[in-house]
Amino acid sequence: MLDFVIFAVTFVVALLIAVIYLYPGSKRITTIPGPDPTTKEDGNLADLARAGSLHEYLLDLHAQYGDITAFWMGQELVVSICSPDLFKQHSTVFDRPVSLFKMFEPLIGEKSIQYANKADGRNRRKLYDPVLSSDYLHHYYTAMQEVSDSLVKKWSSLPKEEHVPVAQYMIAQALKMALVGLFGNEAWTDEEILEVRHNYDIAWSEMERRLTDLPEEGSPRIKAFEEARKKLNSLVNKVLSSRKKLRKNTDDNLLVDVLIDNVEDKDQIFCDSLTFIVGGFHTTGNLLTWALYFLATHQDVQEKVYKEIKQVLGQDDVEPSTARDLVYLHQVIDETLRCAVVAPWAARYQDFDSELGGHRIPKNTPVIHALGVSLQNEKYFPNPNKFDPDRFSPENSKSRPSFAFQPFGFAGKRVCPGQKFAYAEAVVALVTILRKFKLKMVEGQVVTPTFGLVTHPTEEIWITLQKR
Repeated sequence: MLDFVIFAVTFVVALLIAVIYLYPGSKRITTIPGPDPTTKEDGNLADLARAGSLHEYLLDLHAQYGDITAFWMGQELVVSICSPDLFKQHSTVFDRPVSLFKMFEPLIGEKSIQYANKADGRNRRKLYDPVLSSDYLHHYYTAMQEVSDSLVKKWSSLPKEEHVPVAQYMIAQALKMALVGLFGNEAWTDEEILEVRHNYDIAWSEMERRLTDLPEEGSPRIKAFEEARKKLNSLVNKVLSSRKKLRKNTDDNLLVDVLIDNVEDKDQIFCDSLTFIVGGFHTTGNLLTWALYFLATHQDVQEKVYKEIKQVLGQDDVEPSTARDLVYLHQVIDETLRCAVVAPWAARYQDFDSELGGHRIPKNTPVIHALGVSLQNEKYFPNPNKFDPDRFSPENSKSRPSFAFQPFGFAGKRVCPGQKFAYAEAVVALVTILRKFKLKMVEGQVVTPTFGLVTHPTEEIWITLQKR
């Protein structure tokens, strides 16, 4: 009888241990602090939905649990970090967890560089990065300037006190600059650019909607998305085909040429082309939108930028050699990226057990870099909700850890490949606009952000233009 009791007790203890280790709510699977899952099947997805977005959920988690925390996305454990020290510890990790970005695969395709890891991902970055580097940016300035001049010309023809929709124009501006910069001036007609924008808006809207509301198979939403992507496919492939013919008569080496000359897989060429189109304008378009908003709401900052433009450039167009001298404008761009949290998060993983912040990280666990949380850290950015470009002055930046401000990511040489391209787009566009117009907000607006993969205004932002 005693033997049976001992056996029974031992069995129950063993069962409890197994449950503790295997059930997703277990604290024993990791020593990292964080919430238990709401349900075994969905983990903390309901909590995330209630927070409104992943960024807002991470703000709450890190406020409660500290610089490193863990939660459950469905039945997958996810770790999140938000401090410069932890970022530094993770700075050499290259591979990106496909599961956290899988939702965008229907748009950009399974062969996109977004999902390329290990040697494939590294080789692609080594191939593509040179034509997006600082040393190569001078190839794009003329095209960026022409697009910006066209915008200013159009704005100059608007009636006085016309209400101008900022996001609508800035997304279109960034799209045009990305398309002509990455694929050549002659690649796209104005009508095709408008068609790209229209179909992209349909597809992206559906992608974001799927974060909380999956469509039924065969529904009108599915059909609209598939039709939009089909049209995008047709437009991109048309440009690739025409560029192949032009390639024989030009020594240019744009991103499209690197793809055509070095990649044999047609699906990969299309997927990476579309990925760079999206990356080349989506972030920059929202960066420009928020920059104009902050400039319109901070007249003193706007005037300081204008005076710097006059002093540094006079009437000349901005060039790579003079762009770096626009120190205060770069501070405005950096503070816009920080204040607006334009890119809220990135993520990496390792296929072996590792250690981070003194905790064991099980292999294949996604580790989110909560960039947006770090950008709002009062320790490094006092009064974080205040728009203050002076916090990025050379003097004020000296004591701040470099990993405290990483708006384009940082890890494993996988920082956003278009980072320098985006800065160039922003500088050219803002210089061209601000030297011609004084911007003012239309009164009565309440501007709020929506935190998606890229942060955008919930409603359109309206300004008026006063010619200088």
